[in-house]
Amino acid sequence: MYVNQQSVPPATHYSVDVECVATGRDHNARAVAQISLVDQYEQVILNLYVRPQQPVVSYLTPLTGLTRELLEEQGVPLEEAVRILRQYLPRQSILVGQNIGKDVDWLQLKEGQDYQSLVDLTGVYRVWNSKYKTWSVYGQDHLAKVLLGWDTQNASHDAVGDAVKSIRLFNLYNTLKADPDPKAWEKAQETILAAEVQPSFAKRNPEFDGVCMGNRRQCKCGAPFLG
Repeated sequence: MYVNQQSVPPATHYSVDVECVATGRDHNARAVAQISLVDQYEQVILNLYVRPQQPVVSYLTPLTGLTRELLEEQGVPLEEAVRILRQYLPRQSILVGQNIGKDVDWLQLKEGQDYQSLVDLTGVYRVWNSKYKTWSVYGQDHLAKVLLGWDTQNASHDAVGDAVKSIRLFNLYNTLKADPDPKAWEKAQETILAAEVQPSFAKRNPEFDGVCMGNRRQCKCGAPFLG
């Protein structure tokens, strides 16, 4: 998306997204391998590849789009990548994303120091399910497919693409909430709830390359589920 810098105010919202490779067989054994930073105008500010210090058991390529060759050729140490990210991320920025807290934890960013606050799209797009009398939450792919018409069937989770999805979903939410039609947001929620949910990579592949993918119902590695 082209943005005329003279016609729009400076960005205040950004999406940071992380992709990880497997450094062990259990679902918690992961290391950061890609970091992206996209602003609210969908401008890609950073796309950084990281060379993990630990040996990589699987690059989880169908899920991450990452390969050994890519990380060896373009990867930098994690410390350097985070240092660069901090240079480009305004301290007053509001970070937006699906389970954004997890990405922030991976990068050890500090609220009030590296950014101002977080907006988790998991909570923003939750829908009250009257059938089960509880809140239903949905993955980013489901939201992007249903609300944005994004083809998520066979796409890997490139960090840049996921960050753009997050920003676009955030902008759509703001548009729906500001719509003169008071039922616009309600209609969007009904659409989310009614649409069939595609099984995630972890559901389709409880184990990949001998690595547990963290499907709670099919997990056999015995590692705890964190968060």
